[in-house]
Order: sequence, then C-alpha cells, then structure tokens
Amino acid sequence: MPFRSRRAPLQLTEEDRQWLQHLSHSRAEPAGRVQRAQMLLRYHGGETVSAIAAHLRTNRPKVERVLGKALAVGVRAALADLPGRGRRPTLTPEARAWVVHLACQKPTTLGYAQELWTTRLLATHVRAHCAAAGHPSLRRLGRGTVSKLLRAQALQPHKVRYYLERRDPEFEPKMQQVLHVYKTVELWRRTGAPAELVAVLSYDEKPGIQVLAPTAPDRPPVLGRHPTWDRDHEYVRQGTLSLLAGIDLLTGEVLGLVRDRHRSREFIEFLQVAHAHYPAEARIRLVLDNHSAHISRETRAYLATVPNRFEFIFTPKHGSWLNLVEAFFSKLARTLLRGIRAGSKDEMKARIELYLREVNAEPVVFRWKYKLDTVLSVA
Repeated sequence: MPFRSRRAPLQLTEEDRQWLQHLSHSRAEPAGRVQRAQMLLRYHGGETVSAIAAHLRTNRPKVERVLGKALAVGVRAALADLPGRGRRPTLTPEARAWVVHLACQKPTTLGYAQELWTTRLLATHVRAHCAAAGHPSLRRLGRGTVSKLLRAQALQPHKVRYYLERRDPEFEPKMQQVLHVYKTVELWRRTGAPAELVAVLSYDEKPGIQVLAPTAPDRPPVLGRHPTWDRDHEYVRQGTLSLLAGIDLLTGEVLGLVRDRHRSREFIEFLQVAHAHYPAEARIRLVLDNHSAHISRETRAYLATVPNRFEFIFTPKHGSWLNLVEAFFSKLARTLLRGIRAGSKDEMKARIELYLREVNAEPVVFRWKYKLDTVLSVA
C-alpha cells in the first residue's frame, strides 16, 4: 500500500508560486531563504519530506519545521525566523552603554599609546576592566561583538573626520565684505563697471606643483590590446614650481606667473604685471588671503610707489575657500596637472604658461553663488 502523508497539502496562489520560483534561483538572497523556498516548491509539487531532505542534502526535522510554519502562518512568514528564537542576550543595557562610553574616549586618556581605538584594543580593555566597573557579563567580549555594538550606535572611533574651526573673531564681517565684492561684480556685469574701477581680481598662489620627469616613454593605447596609456611607475623629481594667478571676475581672463617660489618679490612681480595690464587711471581690487607676502614690508613699500592703484580685500583667516580663484586651481589640477610629466622645470613652466594662454583664448567667467543672497545691498 503506497505511503500517504497525513500532513495537509500546501496551497499556493499563482503569485506566491512565482515569487518562490524566483527566490529559489536567487544568488543575492541568503542561502537559508533560498533553501526554504525550494523546500516549499518541492512539497507543493508532491515530493515527500524524505525526498526533499535527500535532494537538498539536509535532514527531515528541518524540512518538517519549514512545512509546519508554512501551513500555520503562511508561505512568506515561513521563510523568516519566528520572533523569540535564538540565544537570549547576556549583555545588559548598562554594559552596552559602558562599552559605547569607552569608545567615545581616546585610548591615550586611558594609558595607551594609540590615538584611536581598534576593535581588538577596545575588546581587550573591556575584558580587563569590566569586573571592576561592575559589568562581569563582558568578560568574554570579542571583537565581533564590539563591532556590532558600535555599528548599532553609528560610531566609528577608528576614523578621523577633519573640520576647520573658525579662529577669526571677525569671520562673518570679513566674509560679508568678500561676498559684497562678488555681488557688486554681478551687478556690474549687467550695468557696466564704473570708469574708476575696471579690474576685480581673485588672487592666490598654488605652491608645490611637482615636476616629475619620466624614466621611460609613455606607450599609447592599442586597439584590441589595452585601452589606456601605459606608463612606467618610476619617475625622477625635478623640484617644484609655484603658480601666482589672479582671475578677472568681470572678463574671466587669467593673469599668471610661474616661479620657483612665492615670496614677497614674486607677489610684487605679479602686482607689476597687473599694473601694466590695466589702464593707469583705473583702480585694481584684489580678493586675496592673509599670506605674509601680501602684507610684508616689501609689498607695502611697492604699494606706496603706486598710490590709490590697488585695493586689497582679505578673506578671513582659515577662509581661503571664499576666494573664487580656488575654483580655477581645482580645474587646473583636474585638466592639466593630473598625471602630468615634464622633463625639467623649464618644460613644466612652459606648459603651464601655454595652458594659461589657451584659457585666455576662450575665457570662462567664474561666478560665486554660496550665501550671495545674504548680502543685502551693494554700493
């Protein structure tokens, strides 16, 4: 007499059957859910518990538990663990909070040489001091549990995220002054600049431009073999250069000097270039940072020889991001300096100067937008 199971048949809607069919072939779902979906499909197809267990290389009790849950609470609920299963937690909320409290301190304050925690160091410290702190449940704390506790609180005490503290007590007034210049320029673009002021420059230096000479020639891309340039990883350092540049906020034209250094004498040389570039009767306004060369004795002596020619607007301390020329330097780094190789400093200088001429052939006007609406009026 053939065997007949007393277990009720599994009724599936077409939607549930298609869902289980898709889940049973998934490579992204957890393996346990995929196996349970296969069990339910095979049982729905008429296979016995023993045949299902043999085909899926598991045991009968496991298959029976899945089928029992499916018949009791439904197909979709049977693919997940029921609430309340698993080992009861042994860590008290106070113990967890103590571990998090330790993670928010630096190891150096607790007598260690390290500046930042690692999960191993934190777990070792907790195991050594948990009993004295009144948390004996942490005696066997491991690195994995430490990671879970920190992840639950979105803590990453092994990382550092930098910020910039505003150390200038007059940061806001100085920022408003710079923004006032930018808003005035926007107005002049529509109405025209006054005759007594024809130039507004955003100026800064980009020091430390490395001159890296190749040790072997670059190999061009070859169709069907390698799609990129091939370059020998070795190079020879030839020194560094500094770019002194100012962008005309009205026209987008760039005035630039490429020199070995960026001292007062180089800054004065840039001022002389600007002085010769614009009409003698016009004032030149510069937005620039608090670099010592901009306020040095040599610079002040030169400015005294050209009275009422230059007007300086200084950005706040630690506020060089307010200087619009930084956007030009970012573009320079991405388009010219990224991956550049030059055999000598003279070659690098010539290529930067060529780049400046190419930019000035089709100048791009840089516009400032951040917090510009906070400037109430312009003169």
